[in-house]
Amino acid sequence: MKRRFAVRKAELLAGCEVKDEVFEGVRDKLRDFVEPFAELMYRAELKNHVREYVEGLLSDLDSKNAESIAYLHGLDRKTIQRFIGESKWDHEPLLDELARQVGEQIGEEDGVIIFDPSAHGKKGEDSVGVGRQWSGRAGRRTNCQVGIYMAYASRKEHALIDERLFLTEKWAKDKKRRRKCGVPEDVQHKTRQDLAVDMLSTRGKLVPHGWVTGDDEMGHPSRFRRDLVAMGERYLMAVPSNMLIRDLEGRSPKGRGRRGQKKVRQFQPMREWVKHRAAAEWTKIKVRDGDKGPIVVECMTRRVRAKNERRTPGHIELMFIMRERMGDQMVCEFYLSNAAPDTSLEELARVAKIEHRVEECFQRAKSEVGMSDYETRTWRGWHHHQALVFMALWFLTVHATRGKKGDAGDHRGTGSGGDRRAVA
Repeated sequence: MKRRFAVRKAELLAGCEVKDEVFEGVRDKLRDFVEPFAELMYRAELKNHVREYVEGLLSDLDSKNAESIAYLHGLDRKTIQRFIGESKWDHEPLLDELARQVGEQIGEEDGVIIFDPSAHGKKGEDSVGVGRQWSGRAGRRTNCQVGIYMAYASRKEHALIDERLFLTEKWAKDKKRRRKCGVPEDVQHKTRQDLAVDMLSTRGKLVPHGWVTGDDEMGHPSRFRRDLVAMGERYLMAVPSNMLIRDLEGRSPKGRGRRGQKKVRQFQPMREWVKHRAAAEWTKIKVRDGDKGPIVVECMTRRVRAKNERRTPGHIELMFIMRERMGDQMVCEFYLSNAAPDTSLEELARVAKIEHRVEECFQRAKSEVGMSDYETRTWRGWHHHQALVFMALWFLTVHATRGKKGDAGDHRGTGSGGDRRAVA
């Protein structure tokens, strides 16, 4: 190595040195952060393991599973493996405390609750809920577990606050696998939307919010949107671009139909409807300032009826379409809402954009705190690990720690996905 490069290398290495007291300060902050969660455990041993596990998730371990975390602390691996996979401590109070903190520290009255599935690739068929399912990250059907996640986002920050493990109908009926993985008897197959309703009923009240949103897989079934109305929630749900809608505001067709009946506007896919919109019908909205200048989108709304799963017209909704130039293409996203017709385009665009924050949560969780690194196969173990991952992720958010330890990849929803967007 030439001398000038050796000198420069020494300078760079010197600049990377961090004093011990900096890490001591982080440990103190972490200890204080974990304390209210650890106090919810019923034994001193479990309190210590909560601290050890969260510290391991925040460490620089290559794989953040129970065995690696145990060795990090000089413990027998079975100690932490039993703590995660077998010990009967309840993760629900930890999630309650987490949601309470999130609501207090970043909550806003017009905050947004976001629902989104995410897959965890797993080998074999012994893990709870594992099977061939759609994985957005892989972009195909693959062997994985699927979690349905509830996130909260405001103008201040965003965080994951609740989860449910999705069991396919076939898996839920397999008594042998259920017993092997310790699935409680009262747990049955539920749709992803029903799991979202469960989470909203359980922890929605802990975070102030004015909106509920989610990806097109969550928003597609009309029954879910009706459930949100019944719960008194205001939603803006992404829907597939091929959803059939009838424009209730467009010009009525002229003439008479069969037997002299007045013609009615026909149903057509959203992506076809949008092709016939004039440039003057779009309104430009500045969403926020970006690194390369202001981020601008074009939007429009219409009162519509959408066909439901039975191919019959549903209730009247507000259709919101947002398009944005991405490279050489103009890409549209489609939403349905029960918001008032006079809701501003700026507000609808804000909620539509904030829905993508959950993808940032998944990227950070998978790259920084080992969200998918677990090796436990049990029902209890999966929920234990996820709850502690949420805590570690919240610690990073609270202390604005953004150290990147890798890239979780291009996270996409676990549904057929992507169909909410269409090239205009």
